[in-house]
Amino acid sequence: MSLLNQLFNRGVFGAKCKTCLSLAISRIKLLQNKRDLQLKNMRKEIAQFLQAGQEPIARIRVEHVIREQNIWAAYEILELFCEFVLARVPILESQKDCPPELREAVASIIFAAPRCSDVPDLLQIKNLFATKYGKEFVIAATELRPDSGVNRAIIEKLSVSAPSGEIRLKVLKEIAQEYSVEWDSSGTEAEFNKKYEDLLAGSKQVCAEAAVSQAPSKQASGKSSPSNGAKTILPADARPASQHHQVPSHVGKLTRSEIEPSVKNGTAGPISDIKTETNSRPSDVLERARAAIASAERATAAARAAAELVNVKFGSLKLQGASS
Repeated sequence: MSLLNQLFNRGVFGAKCKTCLSLAISRIKLLQNKRDLQLKNMRKEIAQFLQAGQEPIARIRVEHVIREQNIWAAYEILELFCEFVLARVPILESQKDCPPELREAVASIIFAAPRCSDVPDLLQIKNLFATKYGKEFVIAATELRPDSGVNRAIIEKLSVSAPSGEIRLKVLKEIAQEYSVEWDSSGTEAEFNKKYEDLLAGSKQVCAEAAVSQAPSKQASGKSSPSNGAKTILPADARPASQHHQVPSHVGKLTRSEIEPSVKNGTAGPISDIKTETNSRPSDVLERARAAIASAERATAAARAAAELVNVKFGSLKLQGASS
């Protein structure tokens, strides 16, 4: 029973594979003819832009032209691989593993299937190879694992990376020569040879220079004496600069023994101001408290006088009522 199933599956695989490969070949030929016409029109438009002096637009459009040319070249290679596999479908049916001479063609078709959405037949062929050789074989070709066997030209033509400046300049020169356009390529060469990484390096260099320029200004401001003539007294461990390369963090914090002589001599202007401010703050608070207490006492005295007046009026009213 298993032998019959194997024979039946072989026949189904061979028939489906031949059908899908034939459809893929015919569809690729139609797409090549369509893209060929599109490429001619696009190249002609770029020649018109170069002739009109609109080089920035031509530089942008040429990337699309290169992309279409790469896809066209990839379709041409895929067409050859499909014809090669179609002629050897009986060999694929008879062997359990993929033959070494067909590995490159099979792996390249599997790799290109999800990247060529215009040819849905390649996805069906990929699914047939997945059922035949297993998912690991398909994943190795799709993810470009070592020894996957995918054709190098297919990988380069179906790459999504932007073309280099040399390739774009070369295609622009070919288009100008093809349509006999007198075009000076010096401006475009200078634009393509620009290294945009230098802009990032320049900004970093500017920031570094600004930081370096700020460092000496900070040191100068730290060494300068106060404007009121006060002499800043440093601790003993911060005075010899040759012995300590780094200034301690407690520089500028004066001890009480160092402050008192300066206060007596009248040289510590800022410190005396701070002390007077700290001493004046509690006196202000006490004066405000005393004023609040006095106002409260006045309010209570006024309330008592008002209560007494009310009592007197109420008593007089009672006497008038009793006499009547």
